[in-house]
Amino acid sequence: MSEDIVEDDVMEQGEMSFLEHLEVLRWHLVRAFSSIFIFAIAAFIAKSFIFDVVLLGPKSPDFWTYRMLCKASEKFGLSDLLCITEIPFELINISMAGQFTTHIVVSIIAGFIVSFPYVVFELWRFIKPGLYEGERKHATGMVFYTSALFIIGVMFGYYIIAPLSVNFLGSYRVSELIVNQIDLNSYFSTIATLVLASGIVFELPMLMYFLTKIGVVTPDLLRQYRKHAVVGVLILAAVITPPDVSSQVLVFFPLMLLYEVSIWVSAFVLRKEEKANADI
Repeated sequence: MSEDIVEDDVMEQGEMSFLEHLEVLRWHLVRAFSSIFIFAIAAFIAKSFIFDVVLLGPKSPDFWTYRMLCKASEKFGLSDLLCITEIPFELINISMAGQFTTHIVVSIIAGFIVSFPYVVFELWRFIKPGLYEGERKHATGMVFYTSALFIIGVMFGYYIIAPLSVNFLGSYRVSELIVNQIDLNSYFSTIATLVLASGIVFELPMLMYFLTKIGVVTPDLLRQYRKHAVVGVLILAAVITPPDVSSQVLVFFPLMLLYEVSIWVSAFVLRKEEKANADI
C-alpha cells in the first residue's frame, strides 16, 4: 500500500498521531531527496555542459552579461567604458581529489536547484492536509510562486551578481607583479554561494506573506521601516557585490523592488482577511 493511500485512510479516520505524521513526512522527504539525487546524477553526467558552459561562463569575456554591458556602454555614449575584453586569472587545482570532489558538490547543488520546485511541492503536500479550507484557498499557488521567485533569484545571481563579482575579484591586483591563480574550489564556491543566496533572498515576498498571515508584520509596519530597509538593502548589496558603485546599484534596485512587492503582498493578505472577517 502506498504512502498516499495510507495518509488518505488515516485522514478519513481522524487526526493523525505524531508517529503517523513522522511516517508521512518521511515519505515526502524520501521523494524530495530522490529527485535531488536523480538530477544530481544527470548533472554529474552532463559535466561538460555544467562546467564549461554554465559555471565557467562568467569567466569568459563573451558571457551574455558582459556583452549587454558593452552594448549599454555604446548606447549611452560611454565608448567602451563598460566593455570587458579580458578576465585575467587562471583556475588551478591544488588538491589530489579536488576536481572530483568539486564535481560531486557542484552536481548536488545543481540537482537541488533544478529539483527545487518539486521539493517545495512535496513539502506543500505534507503541510496542506493540516490546513483549514480557507487557509488552503489563500495558499493557492504557493508552490508556483515560491518556485518562480527562487528561479528568478537564481537567474539574477547567475547573470548579474556572479559575473560582476568574478570580473572584479578575478581582475583585482594589489601589484602588477602578482598573478591571480585562483583555486577551482574558491571559484565554484563563490558562484554557488552567490547564486543560492540570491535565490533565497528573492523569497522575501513569500516570507512576508506568511508573516502577515500569522500577524507578525503588517503593510503599515513595512512602510514605516522603509528607510531602515533602504539602509539594510544597501548593506546587503555591498556585501554580496564587488565594492564598486555600479555593481551595488544594479543589485540595490531589484532588492528594493522586492521589498515594495512584499508591502503589496502584505496589504493584499490583510485585505483578504478583513473581507473574510466581514463576511462572517
